[in-house]
Amino acid sequence: MLALLGLITILVLLTSIMTNRLSPLVALILVPLVAALIGGFGLDTAKFIVDGLKGIAPVAAMFVFAIVFFGIVTDAGMMDPIIDRILKAVGLRPTRIVMGTALLALIIHLDGSGAVTFLITIPAMLPLYDRLGMDRRVLALVASLAAGVNFLPWTGPVLRASAALSVPVTDIFNPLILVQVVGLLFTFTTAYLLGRREEKRLGLTGGADAPGEAVVTGRVLTEAEQKTRRPKLFWVNILLTLGVLGTMMSGVVPAAIMFMIGTVIALIINYPKVDDQKARVDAHAKAALMMATILFAAGSFTGIMRGTGMLTAMAQGAASFVPEAMAQHIPFGLGIIAMPLSLLFDPDSYYFGVMPVVAHVYENFGGAPIEIAQASILGQMTTGFPVSPLTPATFLVVGLTGISLGEHQRFAIPFLFGASVLMTFCAALIGVFPF
Repeated sequence: MLALLGLITILVLLTSIMTNRLSPLVALILVPLVAALIGGFGLDTAKFIVDGLKGIAPVAAMFVFAIVFFGIVTDAGMMDPIIDRILKAVGLRPTRIVMGTALLALIIHLDGSGAVTFLITIPAMLPLYDRLGMDRRVLALVASLAAGVNFLPWTGPVLRASAALSVPVTDIFNPLILVQVVGLLFTFTTAYLLGRREEKRLGLTGGADAPGEAVVTGRVLTEAEQKTRRPKLFWVNILLTLGVLGTMMSGVVPAAIMFMIGTVIALIINYPKVDDQKARVDAHAKAALMMATILFAAGSFTGIMRGTGMLTAMAQGAASFVPEAMAQHIPFGLGIIAMPLSLLFDPDSYYFGVMPVVAHVYENFGGAPIEIAQASILGQMTTGFPVSPLTPATFLVVGLTGISLGEHQRFAIPFLFGASVLMTFCAALIGVFPF
């Protein structure tokens, strides 16, 4: 009975989100709540929700303060000299331009936002591509690949995986650092090879720049952006960011606490006036609140699914259909198909609806659920998000580059899928999960 109720709950959740009948926030709270009441759990449902919220609080806190922290140091101009230096260094040589695109997208994506990455990277690099007649699909691909491979503890997929399984983000991410390095090597190798291909196509031999003057020497800031910049504090902000990230990765201080401390220090250093501090927090509050509400709604969902026993019952039922000899291969198989799953499931549907069931099935065979989370983030809405029709970022990429969705998908999917498969093999080889 519980297994059937749980299955219906998951199907209703997925259907309501994917058909846009309910927003993820409403679906994650309402659907399991109704299911629990139908199952006869009554007022105990409130306790399940509270338990779920307790588990999600550190993850939500980390995300909120990570968004504000990166917003503050970006407002202060920490990224500006880096962006300008990259734009000046690439010159008019296609190989440098394509590799510079990858580097720029990688750096901008440190704040965890794919939309911001594309909004800055593509307009900055597009004039160079058009000046030389380079293929805009290359720009779309390389920016997408750099952002997709650069999954970080404060990015959406990792946060969702952490929230769904109630495990610290660093426990998921740290074993994958070497895997990510391999993914980044693939990204820059791809950028180099595509750049060389463009040079040959354009008839630029001998590694020389194209004739003419560079059209981009730096970004033009608006008057509002200039008012928030603190160029004299560039190195202070760099050292602060490195200190926050390094301490967080080491695990000495919990991620949420580290970003809270970093946010306070960044505000005091860059904006000592109270009014300025309020303005900077207000500027990034909307983005932080939007994701935080989803995470707390997810806490309600997972709390109900666990507390009622529906998740366990579904996992036990599903486990009976999985041959025991194949059980150990579940994470590896999931990693291989994780990127294509981005075309079928939006991040909330997958991480809060599908992944927990798979994780519990795997756990019933003696596996560690965290391995399912790690396999998932090697493709599901990481390398997959820039080509998925279920994410706004995909349409931002094609809109800014002026290519069609079909062109972008046909050109980019093989490379993005290749990165996902390569990282999955690497993860298995170093023992993150078994083959």
